[in-house]
Amino acid sequence: MGGSKARPRPAGRIAPSILSADFSQLAEEVSAVAGAGADLIHVDVMDGHFVPNITLGQPVVACLDRVTDLPLDVHLMIERPERYVEEFRKAGADWISVHAEACTHLHRTVQQIKESGARAGVALNPGTPLSVIDVVLGDVDFVLLMTVNPGFGGQKFISAVLQKIRSLRDRIDADGLSVDIEVDGGVKTDNIAEIARAGGDVFVAGSAVFDSKDYRGTIAAMREQLGKS
Repeated sequence: MGGSKARPRPAGRIAPSILSADFSQLAEEVSAVAGAGADLIHVDVMDGHFVPNITLGQPVVACLDRVTDLPLDVHLMIERPERYVEEFRKAGADWISVHAEACTHLHRTVQQIKESGARAGVALNPGTPLSVIDVVLGDVDFVLLMTVNPGFGGQKFISAVLQKIRSLRDRIDADGLSVDIEVDGGVKTDNIAEIARAGGDVFVAGSAVFDSKDYRGTIAAMREQLGKS
């Protein structure tokens, strides 16, 4: 509890988001970023209800699982996500995050993810206070903090969320918890070091990677910046 020694933090991990990939060549895109040094593949699942966009479902996750050995980081931006946890796990999801705003029984849903064998995460929109995850912070493997309003790729990073990242890092370290902070939205080469200094561990980068002409060079540049954080 308070005053416990915080665990050593691993080097930052980069998770390209396929939301910004060319869907007509998705297998090739995933293989390309894997070969370019990505640590995870971030998969945004949207239902057109919780967020104003529709993306993909379990069949695509199952296809991705066949073309990469990297962990699949599946971000469920959907209403009542508890209905689909087991299906996404069976499809190949290694990390599963659900939005606190979408869960009536958040603690139960986190336990459901853990029981499925996936790493369990809770996601928060920019305007949602950290207090809503107090009851589950000791149970999750990671917290995904949105730094844009979810629904579409290519949005600008909301810098006000940096303080939220700092506050969460302080809380995790003070309690000695083994919880990663994942940061999603507007992450680029020129701000990734600042995000890491605030306390981020896992960095979701969509357009910054897939809109570049050199995936390997972009990911390497991000790692170089992380080395300065």
